[in-house]
Amino acid sequence: MTVDAKDFKQAMRQCAGAVALVTVGAEHGKRTGLTVTSACSLSDSPPSLIVCVNRNASAHARIREEGAFAINFLHEDHALLALTFSGQKGVNGDDRFAFGQWTRGATGAPVLSDAVAAFDCVLAQEFETRTHSIFVGEVRDVSHSAMATPLVYLRSNFHTPREMREGVTIGDLDARHLSWTDFS
Repeated sequence: MTVDAKDFKQAMRQCAGAVALVTVGAEHGKRTGLTVTSACSLSDSPPSLIVCVNRNASAHARIREEGAFAINFLHEDHALLALTFSGQKGVNGDDRFAFGQWTRGATGAPVLSDAVAAFDCVLAQEFETRTHSIFVGEVRDVSHSAMATPLVYLRSNFHTPREMREGVTIGDLDARHLSWTDFS
């Protein structure tokens, strides 16, 4: 039984994802990157993340060549930057770095200075699927801003999680007594 690709995409649009830029290239003129919602934590021992990158993306081959990349999670003021790196503004390759404030990470990868969180990684492992590679990045350097409001992609639009409720921690005695209606 196969699921229709259109139905799959529509269902995935209902799942919120943090917006990030995957950037690669130590040398000006050879940098590139893309916008993703497919980046997440893998482990803290060693600190590592995973990101799924389409093999047709310009950054795919560059990540393999460089052996390093950065994952830069965006904040609410970065929506145009996300569109630029997604290719929707007609800006390609190194020209995308004319937008935003960039530094060079420990690995040489471009790191967004004012990202919510930025992870400078070396390529530790790669797993191939039919259309994408899953890159495992071992973190060599990290920066973050607790004050920035993260950018989220949901239902084909950018959003911010402004209405976050007070956190509930695992093992919290009171949390065990909450019902699902408390969250709606």
